[in-house]
Amino acid sequence: MKKKRSIVLFIAQSLDGYIATKDESLEWLMKIEGEGDNGFSEFYETVDTVIMGKKTYDWLMKQDIQEFPYKDKECYVFTSSVVENTENVKFVNDDVTHFIHNLQAKDGKKIWIVGGGELLHSFIQEKLVDEFIITVAPTIIGNGISLFREGDYHLELSLKRVRNFNQFVELHYKKRR
Repeated sequence: MKKKRSIVLFIAQSLDGYIATKDESLEWLMKIEGEGDNGFSEFYETVDTVIMGKKTYDWLMKQDIQEFPYKDKECYVFTSSVVENTENVKFVNDDVTHFIHNLQAKDGKKIWIVGGGELLHSFIQEKLVDEFIITVAPTIIGNGISLFREGDYHLELSLKRVRNFNQFVELHYKKRR
């Protein structure tokens, strides 16, 4: 029996739990002194599939980037709209649970939830996230886009590892089965 692929959240947040300001800025995050790439390259090698919400995709495409950052990975963007696939992205307008179970049944590495508070909320409610790797920045921004949304769910986690990258602290949790 083959092993089911893990769904992993790898993300940074402020000490008070925000992933961006209300105007979707990450400037506060870029001001913090880290160490190398703060474990990103090591993590990135463990995944072959990237999932994000349409708002995160739109934000990414507004940035001054030379090329799509995940072009070497299979990339899916969840949206409620009908959008034409691109060279780098397949747009998904499907039930999250059904789509993920089909994706997990395929051979491959881990599946990374890049972002989107709304998308993450759907994954958490359906208990689809297997690992949470959250890097905490020593900044309090007071308000913004919360990592976790209020909802009717409860997840039991186990701490797998704690690391620091200069001013950042990485917390790695696994979902208890």
